[in-house]
Amino acid sequence: MKRPAYALDRFLKAPMMQQPAPRIGGILETCLYAPNLLETANFYEHVLRLEVFARMTDRHVFFRCGQAVFLLFDPQQTALPKGDVPGHGASGEGHVAFAIPEAELDSWRARFAREGVQIEAEVNWPVGGVSLYVRDPAGNSVELATPSIWAISEEVFRADRPER
Repeated sequence: MKRPAYALDRFLKAPMMQQPAPRIGGILETCLYAPNLLETANFYEHVLRLEVFARMTDRHVFFRCGQAVFLLFDPQQTALPKGDVPGHGASGEGHVAFAIPEAELDSWRARFAREGVQIEAEVNWPVGGVSLYVRDPAGNSVELATPSIWAISEEVFRADRPER
């Protein structure tokens, strides 16, 4: 597949524009790939308790995650264009991090123990905050992290967390 060529030197040499540059408002959606889509989707729905809002058998499962969307795709199916959406995919183990309140760390540890999910690593970051790392059934690295690892207030995430 041919990748677009970006002329970095053109941007570096261009005079400053009078108009402000457009801005990114945040992450709207992010995704991981899982060849064992149903088993992996079950993990996100039943272990992490994300809400499924769209599903296409053997192709994708879409989850609500606060104000954003988490997408899970079968990489073989999405490698092919579908309608107006270009083909996409990845191989190997991916990574995603979900925000959790620090007060719920013990609850997550207990939940993983009950569900038979091994915590692969627990990191207490020098700048503050904690990350729990587990693997989903497709081998992706799933991090549950307190927002303070990036100096972000928990309040940013707390307001849009539905109780489940």
